[in-house]
Amino acid sequence: MIKRALISVYNKEGILDISKFLQHRGVEIISTGGTYKHLKKNGIKVKEVSEVTGFEEILDGRVKTLHPFIHGGILAVRDNKEHMDTIKSKGIEPIDMVIVNLYPFFEKVKEDLSFDEKVEFIDIGGPTMIRAAAKNFKDVVVLTDINDYDDIKAQLEHNDEIDYNTRKRLAGKVFNLMSSYDAAISNFLLEDDYPEYLTLSYKKQMDLRYGENPHQSAAYYVSNADKGAMKDFTQLNGKELSYNNIKDMDIAWKVVNEFDEIACCGLKHNTPCGVAIGSSVVDAYLKAYECDPISIFGGIIAFNKKVDKKTAEELVKIFLEIVIAPDFEEEALKVLKSKKNLRVIKCDVKPEDKFEMAKVDGGILLQDSDNKLIDEIKVVTENKPSEEEMKDLIFGMKVVKYVKSNAIVVVKDGKTVGIGGGQVNRIWAASQALDRAKEGVVLASDAFFPFKDVVEEAAKYGIKSIIQPGGSIRDEESIEECNKQGISMVFTGIRHFKH
Repeated sequence: MIKRALISVYNKEGILDISKFLQHRGVEIISTGGTYKHLKKNGIKVKEVSEVTGFEEILDGRVKTLHPFIHGGILAVRDNKEHMDTIKSKGIEPIDMVIVNLYPFFEKVKEDLSFDEKVEFIDIGGPTMIRAAAKNFKDVVVLTDINDYDDIKAQLEHNDEIDYNTRKRLAGKVFNLMSSYDAAISNFLLEDDYPEYLTLSYKKQMDLRYGENPHQSAAYYVSNADKGAMKDFTQLNGKELSYNNIKDMDIAWKVVNEFDEIACCGLKHNTPCGVAIGSSVVDAYLKAYECDPISIFGGIIAFNKKVDKKTAEELVKIFLEIVIAPDFEEEALKVLKSKKNLRVIKCDVKPEDKFEMAKVDGGILLQDSDNKLIDEIKVVTENKPSEEEMKDLIFGMKVVKYVKSNAIVVVKDGKTVGIGGGQVNRIWAASQALDRAKEGVVLASDAFFPFKDVVEEAAKYGIKSIIQPGGSIRDEESIEECNKQGISMVFTGIRHFKH
C-alpha cells in the first residue's frame, strides 16, 4: 500500500500527472526545492522535505535529503520488527515510493561548460535515495524513468498495489542507470585512457530487427558522454536501420572524411568497393561507381559534400541500401524519396572516436583509434614518384586503412580501380586487386612486403609507384626489385592492419 511518496525530479515531464494521481489516492507527498515549488504552484498538496527532517537545506541545496528521517523511512524493512520499532522510536515515518530523476550530467558533460560547472551537475542526493529505495524494493517502489509512470498508475488502479516483479525490475533499472551515470562521471574525472576498471556509459537508442544474421538478436547503444557521427545523424527517408547498416555507415562515413576534396565511397559488407574524388559530387559518384559497378549494387554510398539533384538522379538508377551525406538539396531529397525504402541519412558530425574495442570470449580489447595516416614519407628507390603519382599514393593510403587486411588498393587518377583484402596472404590480395584493375598507376599496401612477389606482380600490370609502411627484414629485396622494374617506392613508417 502506497501511503507516502517522496518526489524530487530535475526533468519534470509527467510529474504533475502522477502527483495528482497519487494525491487523489490519498498518498502524502514530500518534495524538495524546485520540485516542491512546481507541485505547490500547480495545486498539489505537498510537504517540503525540511518539514520532515526539521533541518533546512544547506550548501546551495547540496544537503537536503541526506538525513535519517528520509533514509530511515526508505530503508526500514517493513517485516523486520526491530527496524520498525527503531524508526517508530525515532519519530521516522516510512516512505513507500521514491520518484527521482537525476541532474543531467550526461547532457551537461558534452556542453561548452567549465570543469567546475560540469562538476555541479554530479548528483549526490538523488543517487543516494534511489539506491536506498532500490535495495529495499520489496517495500519501496522506485521510479527513475518517466516511461514507467503510466504502468505504475495502471497497476495501482487495478490492484491497489505494485507486484514484486515490477518492483524488482524498477530496482534493477536504478542500478543499471547508476552504473552508466557513475561510469560517465568516472571517465570525466579520470581522463585516463586505460583505467584500472573499464566502465562504459551507453544508452539504448533502438532495438534492431536482428543482428549480423537473422537468428541473432541486436540493439543499438550510443554514448552518454561522447559525441559521434553514428550517434548524431538524422534519418530522412527509408526503412529502419539494421545492425549491418550501422556498421557499414560508420566505415563509409569515415572513408569520405579522410578527404578534403569532394569524395564518394561505395561500400559493401563493411569494405570499400569504390572510392573516388571528383570535381563535383556527381563526378565523384560516377567515378566511384565505375570502380566496381557489380559490388556497389545493394551497397552504401557516402559523400563528404552536399548531394545535389543531378547526383540523386544517378543514385536512384540502381538499388542502394543507404545514402549518407552531410546535407541534401531539397530537390535531391525529392528524387531520393521516390525510392521509399532507400535510407537517406544526414550526418554533419565528423568521426570523433578516440578508442576502438573488440569483444572476445570473457574479455574486451581496447585500443586507441587509427587516426594517423603517415609517419614520414620516405622515397627508398632510385626513381621518385611524380607529383600526380604522389597524390594517388596518398589517396591509396587513405582508402587502404579501411580495407580488411591483407589490404591492397590500386589507384589511378584519384579513384580506386582495384581493391583486394581479407586474404590470408598479401600476394593473393595483390593479385586480386591488380586483376580487377587491369591497369593502374599506383599501388598501396596496408603493411610491409615480406617478399618481393608483390612488386613482381605489380610490374606485370604496369604499376609505376608503390606505397607501403616498410619495416620488413626483406625490405631491400623489394627495393631492389622496384629499381630493376623502374618502379618508385615510398615508405610511410606506419601500418594500417584492419583485421
